[in-house]
Amino acid sequence: MDQFWLTDEQFAKVAPHLPTDTRGKARVDDRRVIGGIVPVLEGGGRWTDAPREVYGPKKTLYNRFVRWAAKGVWARLFETLAQAGGPPTQVLVDSSVVKAHRCASGGTRMARRVCKWLWIRWSEQSA
Repeated sequence: MDQFWLTDEQFAKVAPHLPTDTRGKARVDDRRVIGGIVPVLEGGGRWTDAPREVYGPKKTLYNRFVRWAAKGVWARLFETLAQAGGPPTQVLVDSSVVKAHRCASGGTRMARRVCKWLWIRWSEQSA
């Protein structure tokens, strides 16, 4: 099974953006936790799909992801990495950005007429 690990160079870029103001018990290795979070999010799997013997307990992965998301760590990290330069090698289109008009799911006869009228107007303008 393939495992995800940040290289030393990659982690050196990420490390300054990770929170260091934790209290209480010492945190487990950030590199290991990030290594467990990325494949779960990338594959769209469940937290239990990350191998425990490699990345640690699923609860640690989930809690760290949620806490860092609440603090805005992920957003700042991705913004910084995106500004680092270079064109992206992959582009992701998420279904949440694809919008459909409210009458696309059927609806009343009047709604279908309005949609047809809107479609005709739109196709005339784009031609």
